[in-house]
This record gives sequence, C-alpha cells and structure tokens, in this order.
Amino acid sequence: MSTKKETYSQAMERLEKIVRQIDNNELEIDVLAEKIKEANEIIAFCTEKLTKADREVEKLLQEKQQSKE
Repeated sequence: MSTKKETYSQAMERLEKIVRQIDNNELEIDVLAEKIKEANEIIAFCTEKLTKADREVEKLLQEKQQSKE
C-alpha cells in the first residue's frame, strides 16, 4: 500500500497493526526487519502530516491576528 494517497488515520491503523504483530511475536524474524522499516516510514509520513497541519494552523492564527489589528 502506498502512503502517498493514504490518510493519517489509515497510516496510524497500519502502524498499530504492525506494533500489535510485534508485541504478540506474530512475525517471523525475516519479516520483522521489513515491518520495522515500514513502521519507520509510516512514522515519518505521519510526522510530516502533523508538521504540515501545525504550520497551516499557525499561519491561519497569524492571519486572524493580523486582521484584528
């Protein structure tokens, strides 16, 4: 599944599934490394989404502040 068109919620669900599999020792050692790499990519994707949203909120707040002055 590509993270390009994935929503934040979908990415988090995928990450939670991987974490559950790791916690329950459901993964073969060969698959474990792949899943950890995938989890890191999901975390980076989600962090980027949050950072972008944070910047947009900050920008809106600044614009609102300036319109009051």
